[in-house]
Amino acid sequence: MDIVFRPIEEKDNKEIADLIRTVFTEFNIHRPGTVYFDPTTDNLFKLFTTPGSEYWIAEENGVIIGGCGVFPTPGLPDGCAELVKFYLSSSQRGKGIGWQLMEKTFDSAKSNGYRQLYLESLPELSRAISLYEKAGFRFIPGPMGQSGHFGCQIWMLKDL
Repeated sequence: MDIVFRPIEEKDNKEIADLIRTVFTEFNIHRPGTVYFDPTTDNLFKLFTTPGSEYWIAEENGVIIGGCGVFPTPGLPDGCAELVKFYLSSSQRGKGIGWQLMEKTFDSAKSNGYRQLYLESLPELSRAISLYEKAGFRFIPGPMGQSGHFGCQIWMLKDL
């Protein structure tokens, strides 16, 4: 297994957007108020030129197999950013690649001076949620910030 972890490049836009939408379709969560319909999903490279953000791509033999990022979502408290757009192709789950992507994102968050990470998710993504819990995220009672993803029903927070 020769996995490369690297920052997103402009050429990755279509492939990572397709991967994200494939995961949403796989779990039957492709509905309004989620990343599936978020227009930024089609140009993640541009989104992650925002200061204080970073997006990691996992690639195997030139094929994108996953991604995960940190983003300064408007409305979050000082020192808090959002862990965003964390997706892995179905054939790559359970191999530790997602954990490595999250670790890269945690390092990015720390190097950008963040002290906390927030995330939003859906109950259908139970495997990811258990991974978040193992990584130190805890459930919180409601949303933080203004992500625009009103379709999410799970909110979590982690101290870095």
